[in-house]
Amino acid sequence: MDPRRAVLVTAFVCPLVVGAAILPAVPVTNGAAVDGESATRALAPAATNATDLACPPRAGEANLTSADTPDEPRITGLYPNPTTDENVGEFVVLETPPATRLGNLSLTDGHTTARLPNETVAGRIALSMAPDVTATLTDVPVRELEGRLRLAADGDDLRLRNATATVDSVSYDRAPTAEKWYRTTSIDGEATRGSDGRWWPRDATCLPVSTAAVDDATAFVLPDGPEVPRETIRNADDRLLLAGYTVTSEAIAADLVDAADRGVEVAVLLEASPVGGTPAATGGVLETLADGGVEVRVIGGEDSRYRYHHPKYAVADDHLLVTTENWKPAGVGGESSRGWGIRLESESLAADLATVFRADFAGRDTTTGAAYRRNASFTDDGPVYSSPAPEYPTNHEPATIPVESAELLLAPDNAEGRLTAMLENADEEILVLQPSIADDVSLLESTLAAARRGVEVRVLLGSAEYNAEENEALAADLERIADRENLPLEVRLVGETDRFEKLHAKGIVIDRETAVVGSANWNPNSLENNREVLVALHGEAVADYYAAVFESDWAGDSWSFPIGAGVAVAVALAVAAVVGRRYIRFGDEASADPVTPGSNDEN
Repeated sequence: MDPRRAVLVTAFVCPLVVGAAILPAVPVTNGAAVDGESATRALAPAATNATDLACPPRAGEANLTSADTPDEPRITGLYPNPTTDENVGEFVVLETPPATRLGNLSLTDGHTTARLPNETVAGRIALSMAPDVTATLTDVPVRELEGRLRLAADGDDLRLRNATATVDSVSYDRAPTAEKWYRTTSIDGEATRGSDGRWWPRDATCLPVSTAAVDDATAFVLPDGPEVPRETIRNADDRLLLAGYTVTSEAIAADLVDAADRGVEVAVLLEASPVGGTPAATGGVLETLADGGVEVRVIGGEDSRYRYHHPKYAVADDHLLVTTENWKPAGVGGESSRGWGIRLESESLAADLATVFRADFAGRDTTTGAAYRRNASFTDDGPVYSSPAPEYPTNHEPATIPVESAELLLAPDNAEGRLTAMLENADEEILVLQPSIADDVSLLESTLAAARRGVEVRVLLGSAEYNAEENEALAADLERIADRENLPLEVRLVGETDRFEKLHAKGIVIDRETAVVGSANWNPNSLENNREVLVALHGEAVADYYAAVFESDWAGDSWSFPIGAGVAVAVALAVAAVVGRRYIRFGDEASADPVTPGSNDEN
C-alpha cells in the first residue's frame, strides 16, 4: 500500500461555496481557502495549488474562470436557519452569467413568492427579505427581494422562475442551525442536480489533507511518557499555539507563561461548553495565563462553527504535537489515561496546522479568556488525587522513530473521507483503539467491510463507567456478526490494570504500515460536527511502535466475548445488572472496575 497515493474519496471533500461567504480565496500553504471575514484578516497569504482537488478549486470568486460561468442563473447556496430571532436574514445565493437581468425572475416555494429586483448583475449575489441583517451574515453582495418568501427550517423545495418556466430548483431537508447549504459540483466542473448539496457550518474552514515527507517523529503513549508534551512547550523559541478541549493543568499553564516570558508568541484556544460543564480547575488556569500575558480565547456558543472544539494539539515553532489526551493532569500529565501521542518536525505541516489554529482562534464564535472567566459557571473537575498523584509504570518509552511521510487530517473538513479510504485499502490487518464506537459511524462500516474481504480486525474498547454498557452491547453485536459470517474479527474491552486507569486513546494501525493518532472519537458527531485534529503516520517502524502498545494492552487485562456466546452474553449482562457490577469478564473470573467520577465520553 503506497502511503503517498493520491486520494479522492468524493468529488470534493469540502463545499464549493461555504454558504454564501464568497471572498477572494484566503490561500494557505496547501492550497485551501478559509471561509469568513475574521479568518481573512487573521491569515497571511501564501501560494495556492490549483491542482489540489481535496477541496473545491472554486472556493472564492477570485478563482472563477469563464468556464465556470453558468449559462443561466442557478441557486448555489441557502441559509435557511440563522440564529437570529424568527430566522430574520435568511437568504438564497444565486450564481449568474454576465449581464443578467433579475427583473423577470422570482423565487417561490409553492406557498410564498418573491420577485428579484430590477437590476443587471453578474457573479454571485445573496437574495434576502432583510438585506441589512443578511449583510452581517455574508460577504456576498446582498439584494432585497420584493414580496414574501420564507425558507422553511424543516426542509423545502425552492424554484427560480422566469415569466414562463422554471429556470432552476433545489430541495433540502432539515436545515441545521447556523449551517449553509451549498450546491456540489462534479470533478469536471459541471453543476450537479439542484437537490445535490451539503450542509456546512458558516465560516468553518474547508481544508484538504496536508501531506509531507518526514524523516522521523517522537512517538509516545500515556501515562508512560508525559514528559514529551512539556518538553515540546519548553523548547519553543518563536511560536507556541496550543489548542484543546479542556485545559486544566497548572503545570502546563506555568510552562506556557514561561514561554511567553522568554519572548515566544503564545496563544491558547479551548472549548467553551465541554460535556458536563467547564471543569473548576479551568478558572485557575485562565487566571494564571492572563497574569502571565498569554492570549487565550474560548470557542463555542449557539451559532458556533463546530459542535465541540475537541482537538488536542500544539504547534511549537516547526514542530507539531498531536495527542488523544486533554491538557489536564489525568491526560498529558500522565496521571490516569491510556493515550497516544506524536511529535514531529515539518515546516509545511506546522504551517498548515498553525493556519487552522489562527482561523479557529479569530472566529466570530470566540471570546477572550478574561470575558469567559467572568461569565462562566465552573463545575467539579472529577477525581481529586491525594498527594502524591497516582504513578504508573513506564512500559513503553517514548522513541524517535523513522517515518516515511505524515498527513494532517481535520474534522469536519477531510478526516472521515481520508480514514475511510485508508480502511478500504487495508490488505492484511486493522487494529482499532477507541474508548467507544457508535454503531452508526461510517468507519465501523468500513472496518466490517475489510473483515468481510479477509482483513484481520481487532477492536479494543474502553470499560469506564460511562461507556462500559454500550461497549458491551456493541462487542456482543460484532461478535455475533463475526460468528454468523465467519469473519476474522475480534472485539475486547480493556479490563482492570495497573498500567493506566482508563482507556482514552483513539488510534488505528493498518497493515503495520500506517498509524493514526488524534482526537476523533468514532461517532458521527466527532467526524461531522466537531473540530478534530489527527495525524496519519506512514512507515513500518512508527506503525510497529503503536502496534506493540496495542498488543500489550490487548493481551493484558482485556477480555473478549467468545464467538457464539450470544446467550451467555445476555445472561451475563443480566447478572451484572443484579450484582451491580459494571461488566462481567467472559472466559475468566468476574471483575468490577472502580467508578471514575467526572468522566464523559465526549472528552
